[in-house]
Amino acid sequence: MSGKLYALSTGPGAADLITVRGARILGNLDVLYAPAGRKGGDSLALSIVREYLGEQTDVRCCHFPMSADSAEKEAVWDEVAAALDAEVQAGKQVGFITLGDAMLFSTWVFLLQRLQHPEHVEIVPGVTSFAAIAARTQTPLAMEQQSLAVLSCTAPESDIRRALQQHDSLVLMKVYGRFARIKTLLHEAGLLNCALMMSEATLPGEQSWRHLGEVSDDQPLPYFSTILVNKQWVRV
Repeated sequence: MSGKLYALSTGPGAADLITVRGARILGNLDVLYAPAGRKGGDSLALSIVREYLGEQTDVRCCHFPMSADSAEKEAVWDEVAAALDAEVQAGKQVGFITLGDAMLFSTWVFLLQRLQHPEHVEIVPGVTSFAAIAARTQTPLAMEQQSLAVLSCTAPESDIRRALQQHDSLVLMKVYGRFARIKTLLHEAGLLNCALMMSEATLPGEQSWRHLGEVSDDQPLPYFSTILVNKQWVRV
């Protein structure tokens, strides 16, 4: 059997939100690479998929630094991409897991850029965190003629302000550490009553806020926190 690399989306957190295809592939891997938030730390993505792994799978955790140092991050991307490629060339069935969907705000994309043999790659899509939040809060992401924008709160404030003006529905990701400023922008746009926030969607620590105007600026938030805005959603 020739080697192959699978980029496997784990979904937002709950183990039963992995796709059937993803679960089947996980059970047949020779090697699985799992990202960890810190050196020697646990991998949330690995905890989500562990029940689907076969006994034969060799699990390898790799740390991707949350650093502003581009050279440091690129060195790790180069190293992991080379390791993945070498495993495939050795004829192994290799997996790389990533939270949410592999093609959205994911470290996987930087690895994909570096892979030498993309014809041996299959990307398995997954449930995004904001799709899970929309479902759990019964909030449509977009309806009929609405436009939907997905933004990182690390974007320039001018871009976020413009998006709040131009789009009917928005997903604001990476809220952690930026909530007070995003709340101000929503207030300035008159959209506080159209917004809600959820942290750690589908995980045991899930929290939800439907009235952001009542949330303190210094409210402690988990890293995985997202705001949904829909200007036209009114229950009838």
